[in-house]
Amino acid sequence: MRKLSKVAALVCTVLSTSAIAQSLEGVVIGTDGKPVAKANVEIHGLGLKTRTDENGQFEFSQISEGATELHISATGFAHLHEDLSVPSSGLSGLSFTLKRSPIEVIDIVSTPIHMSSMESSIPISVLSGEALRRQQSATLGDSLEKLAGVHTNFHAKVSSTPVIRGLSGPRVLIAQNGMDVSDVSRVGPDHAVASEASTATQIEVLRGPATLFYGSGAIGGVVNVVDNRVPTDNETRGEFLLETSSVDNQKLGSFNVTTGFDNFAFYADGFYRDSDDYEVPVMPELEDADHDHEHDEDHEHEHEHSGDFVVENSAEESYGFTVGGSYLLDNGFIGVSVEQFNREYGIPGHSHGDEGHGDHSHGDSHDHGDDHDHGDEHSEEHSEDVFADLEQTRVQMLGEFSFDNAFLSEINLRAGYTDYEHSEIEHGMVGTVFANETYELRIDALHQPFYEWRGGLSFHYKNTDIEAQGSEAFTPPSSTEMFGVALIEERHFGDVLVQLGARIERVTMDASNVRLPMIDAHSHDDEHDHEHDHDHEHDHDHGSEVEITRVFTADHEFTPVTLSAGAVWDFAPGYNLGLSVSRSERAPSASELLSFGPHIGTRTYEVGALFALTHDDAGHEGHDHDHDHSYEGEGPAIGLTQEVIDLETANNIDLTFRKTEGDVGFIFNAFYNSVDNYYYQVNTGLFADDGHDHGSHDHGGHDHGSHDHDSQDEGDAHEHEGELPVFLFRTDDVILHGFEAQVAWQVTDTFKANVFADYVRARLKDSDNGSRDLPRTPPLRFGTQFSYQNESLSAHLDITRYQTQDRIADFETETDGYTLVDASIAYDLPILNDNITVYLKGNNLTDTEARVHTSFLKDIAPRPGRNLSIGVRGYF
Repeated sequence: MRKLSKVAALVCTVLSTSAIAQSLEGVVIGTDGKPVAKANVEIHGLGLKTRTDENGQFEFSQISEGATELHISATGFAHLHEDLSVPSSGLSGLSFTLKRSPIEVIDIVSTPIHMSSMESSIPISVLSGEALRRQQSATLGDSLEKLAGVHTNFHAKVSSTPVIRGLSGPRVLIAQNGMDVSDVSRVGPDHAVASEASTATQIEVLRGPATLFYGSGAIGGVVNVVDNRVPTDNETRGEFLLETSSVDNQKLGSFNVTTGFDNFAFYADGFYRDSDDYEVPVMPELEDADHDHEHDEDHEHEHEHSGDFVVENSAEESYGFTVGGSYLLDNGFIGVSVEQFNREYGIPGHSHGDEGHGDHSHGDSHDHGDDHDHGDEHSEEHSEDVFADLEQTRVQMLGEFSFDNAFLSEINLRAGYTDYEHSEIEHGMVGTVFANETYELRIDALHQPFYEWRGGLSFHYKNTDIEAQGSEAFTPPSSTEMFGVALIEERHFGDVLVQLGARIERVTMDASNVRLPMIDAHSHDDEHDHEHDHDHEHDHDHGSEVEITRVFTADHEFTPVTLSAGAVWDFAPGYNLGLSVSRSERAPSASELLSFGPHIGTRTYEVGALFALTHDDAGHEGHDHDHDHSYEGEGPAIGLTQEVIDLETANNIDLTFRKTEGDVGFIFNAFYNSVDNYYYQVNTGLFADDGHDHGSHDHGGHDHGSHDHDSQDEGDAHEHEGELPVFLFRTDDVILHGFEAQVAWQVTDTFKANVFADYVRARLKDSDNGSRDLPRTPPLRFGTQFSYQNESLSAHLDITRYQTQDRIADFETETDGYTLVDASIAYDLPILNDNITVYLKGNNLTDTEARVHTSFLKDIAPRPGRNLSIGVRGYF
């Protein structure tokens, strides 16, 4: 961080301003002639922002003579852009009229050029204000899933991440204030996102490629969590929240506050959340799932008195705090923040048989309560729970500087350091430790208008060291370094806004300890396997046999290039049409290339794209690739391939049609994305040992979950206990296409109706065998929301239908459709000039069985049952 501090000091010294003190004064009103209070007014390109007072008036006291562009926005109104020419005497007495919009228009704060949800050529959604507080959840994926085009992979409510247009993992970048959140959530679905929604001011979702702004890791989209941890002003304000929920006995408390004096601004926030295992309306495990039926009977007996079922090991406890401060300049600000984030959560489906640990004790782990203590006899028949203990320290430095010279108009600085670690605790001991240390720096240099073009250069550097140590370290330690340069420009041609961009990166990946272990990969229905009777005793007898592992170094260098062009045509008052085309390249992640081992979070044995499986039982011939090293055991050979590792390349087109003004507004998006060399996992039909000593005693069958295969009788289930299906990363050309639609109707001043729908089809381009679908693709979804709001009371009713998903991949099962009904009511109580709101929320009011097709745990962890939440939040 010392180097980053020197950079910031240099920027502050160089970016002195010579602004001439001209004034700009005006008033903002609605079409009814009434003043609009708290409207945001910004002078584009200068970083100058203010808000209107109760009379709708605003004033800028230091602007330069000449042409300028004014942006005005307010809740419930469409944005207004005005081009002005400021004379040497300044401007005063101006009046601006905002037109009504039933779809809220919110600016994106983390992109170098001005963008909003209703004016950009790329589709954008923003969750903020009361809607954010109403929809926030313990995980980021669950908080965002009501946005059109965004789903959750719902990992049992403990580590759910967003799915954007069918894409997730390394293709969707999770950011905090424009910088990578730098956890390991993109390595596995059982790894939680280290970010908190309850202290955020807004969450931005950029659908489709956003690689120009965030790098090649954003080839599928971006989720950016925005807060005020580095304050831009010293106005004293704050917020607090207290909430409790019934379905998991959750307790939540959070706050944030901003204040300051003179040129100093300070910020602090904190949160605490604690919950038990959550209740579900049905037996969590599907009847046809591959598990021990005797265990089912015991489990049903376990809950016959309470009448409730729970998803075991789905409790969590998390807390964190952030402090920050800024120095406010006449032409901007610079500040720094420090965050400590901690989360301890169970990992359902991530457990191993164990004898003698019947008490489920985790030492210092969080107490699940008496309701889940079922006695030693029952506990001995269950697997030992596994849970994750996550800690992260994040330091961010943000700065924005506007100034007046012949070339530069604004420089934005973002720098960060993240130290992340999470330990997976098994049997009260640390089994595996995942660590991520990241340095990141981004500088956006925006130029003065040049032949009416606005934009500039963005310089982006990121260095990431990821390490996993322990029994489930399926990916070797690796270091990835990225340096990128992007050019972004836009210009108005009458009613058409044209946006152009290009980015080039240099990405290097180094791993010095890549393992090629010996593996016995076999098929359950192969006669060859029955001859050996699946005797795994020799696999676990480490005293008599040594497992041989070859180790080598992998060094790769990539040069991803992104090109983008877009246009927004305001073809009629209140209507616009947006078109965006892009070609984006992505370097594969370390886990996609180098994985080799059991990943119990997904209950698979993962083999990276760097390796090859040759289906040659003889073990001596028939290899499709040359290999440095290979092993031929009881099953196919596995070796290191010498093929060139290709960049993933997406050719994307987005078409957007919007109505932005009036009592009825809408947004229709259609997209087509053709991806070459798409990295994904295929089920090989083979099985391998999970690496744990299960012994000869009976613990019940091991559940393979959503990677479905032929059911076995009870004897075979015990025989194959401790085995995982082998999934191989490979590349193919794929097509993803679909739509998102949203219509809002402001029926009266107090009543509004919304209708939405989204759909994505994800399939392989396979000319030989016809089209095949990619796994865990979200189903067709549609729904409606009815809202009532007056000065003190607000009420919302949401009805969402998820259709049956029968477009499935090999070894995947269909998922039945379901309908969710949610409702909320809130009442404002003005107390001591502060706004205090009490509220009641109900989720899944019909107590419906709902299994999420995008989840790895859909067969053992459905959505929560009926839940009632009561809370109070306040603003001051």
